[in-house]
Amino acid sequence: MKWLFNLLRNKEDNKVNKFLIVGLGNIGSEYVNTRHNIGFKVLDYLANEENLEFKSVKLGSLAEFKIKGRTVFLLKPNTYMNLSGKAVNYWLEKEKISIENSLIITDDLNLPFGTIRIKKKGSDGGHNGLKNIQQVLNTTEYPRFRFGISDTFKKGQQVNYVLGEWDEDEKEKLSERLKTSSEIIKSFVLAGLNNTMNSFNGK
Repeated sequence: MKWLFNLLRNKEDNKVNKFLIVGLGNIGSEYVNTRHNIGFKVLDYLANEENLEFKSVKLGSLAEFKIKGRTVFLLKPNTYMNLSGKAVNYWLEKEKISIENSLIITDDLNLPFGTIRIKKKGSDGGHNGLKNIQQVLNTTEYPRFRFGISDTFKKGQQVNYVLGEWDEDEKEKLSERLKTSSEIIKSFVLAGLNNTMNSFNGK
C-alpha cells in the first residue's frame, strides 16, 4: 500500500506545484498593441525575459518554464476575449491545476493607467473575458490581476478606446509596468497570493 500512498502524494504535489497564468486578449495583428491586449503583452514580456517560445496548442498559445521546483504554464487563449473561459477551463483540467493556482491577467477601465490590483475573487466588473470565465468555471473565486488602462475616453467611445493603441505617454511608462507585472507573476508562484497582494497592490 505504500506505493499507492506515494503515488497519490506525488499526484497531489504535482497539483500544488503547477500554475496556470492566463493573459487575456484577442488574436490578430490588429490587436497586438491595443489596451485590451495587456494580458498578452504581460506574458510576452515574461516569456522574453525567460527566453521562452509560445507554441500553438488547443485553444491558445502556450509557453512553459520551471522556477524553484514549480511548473508554470503561460496561456494566451485564441478564443477571442468573449470566450476566454473555454480555454482556461480546458487547460486547468488538462494539466490538473487547482483554480487557486491560476491567475487571470486583464485590463481594467476602472483603474488609472498602470495601477495594479490583485484580488482572490470578485465580480467581472463589466469585463467580457472575466464574465465568460465566471460562467464557465461557475465561480467568482479565482485569482485575478487587473492592470489599469484608465477611462479617459469620450461618451460612446469605450469600444474604440479599449481596442485603441497606447498613446505616447503610456508607451513610455509601459516598460516599467510590464517589468513589475512579470515580478508579480513570479511572486504569485513563489510567495503565494496573499503575500503578492500585500507587496504589489496599489504600486
